[in-house]
Amino acid sequence: ERERERGRCPIYYYCTGCCLDSGFAFSCSRMETRQVQKLRLARIAAHLKPSPGGSAEWVSLDECRAKGAAPGFKVALLGASGGIGQPLALLLKMNPLVSVLHLYDVVNTIGVTADLSHTDTSAVVRGFVGKEQLEAALEGMELVVIPAGVPRKPGMTRDDLFNINAGIVRSLCEGIAKCCPNAIVNVISNPVNSTVPIAAEVFKKAGTYNPRHLMGVTTLDVVRANTFVAEVLGVDPKLVDVPVIGGHAGITILPVLSQIKPSFLFSQEEVEYLTNRIQNGGTEVVEAKAGSGSATLSMAYAAAKFADSCLHALRGESGIVECAFVASQVTELPFFASKVRLGRGGVEEVLPLGPLNDFERASLEKAKKELRVSIDKGIDFVQQRTS
Repeated sequence: ERERERGRCPIYYYCTGCCLDSGFAFSCSRMETRQVQKLRLARIAAHLKPSPGGSAEWVSLDECRAKGAAPGFKVALLGASGGIGQPLALLLKMNPLVSVLHLYDVVNTIGVTADLSHTDTSAVVRGFVGKEQLEAALEGMELVVIPAGVPRKPGMTRDDLFNINAGIVRSLCEGIAKCCPNAIVNVISNPVNSTVPIAAEVFKKAGTYNPRHLMGVTTLDVVRANTFVAEVLGVDPKLVDVPVIGGHAGITILPVLSQIKPSFLFSQEEVEYLTNRIQNGGTEVVEAKAGSGSATLSMAYAAAKFADSCLHALRGESGIVECAFVASQVTELPFFASKVRLGRGGVEEVLPLGPLNDFERASLEKAKKELRVSIDKGIDFVQQRTS
């Protein structure tokens, strides 16, 4: 206060206290004040333009908010600028269990990051663009979500998707194996029946494969099943739980309506109608959008829901059960979608299929034949390029 009265400290609100032999006094300078202001600006901007060395000119990331704003997990979203990626990025940013959110894509990521960074949630978001920044995006991540790839268009088959998306998933998984080999990996990129086996083969080649950490996201099939069944029953979808097993394409999607909760007895006509609609839900959206896109919003919702379950499991919560396409021994196939119990280590247990009725058993045999072809196609894709 005496220094202020003498005119030496006109901006005394930014003073720092120092202890002198003669007592307490306050000292500061205009330069110190400018440094304080720069520090604050750096904390605001550091997450928008991450540098390779991890530091800005006047502040280290070790000292700034961009290192992580709240207790939680570090999550990377690969394919963040796409139709699924952008709404999914928003939903992940809203999740209180996410402390750091890395957004990666080959284009437009900086703009998406700038936009998303204005939302007042705790997670810190940072953007990475181009192949040269993939490793920086993945370093130290605990959960990696992959919606990267092209969407389905009218007339496009799953094979058409495979020819484009297989290489994308392979490249991204090579980065994961190098930079965050212990991360939980959620694969959304279609065709999931083939891209999950591709990811597994890449991790095996790198010596980092842990089947408990790799999961194909089939939650959209469950979300659709719950919604469509609720419409027939005239109840809130939140009250309905329909397990969906098999795979994530066409007839490989098998809703087990006999195990619905709460229990309900459907007519054969209702079973056939619901099964067909659930299996063709993606086509329904593609046709309704008339060439302008595929199921992006519902997929983002489903992926965020599954990622949230993974994060709660990583936190140590128990009793978390979801359907997912994983390495499995419930059938003779190496991968299969069914209920799994999640925990700190990823997939803690693949649950049995439970009792199936005659219709479901017949449908399962048809699903397994097609699923086998898709799985082998993914495995062969990687093995043929490494032999």
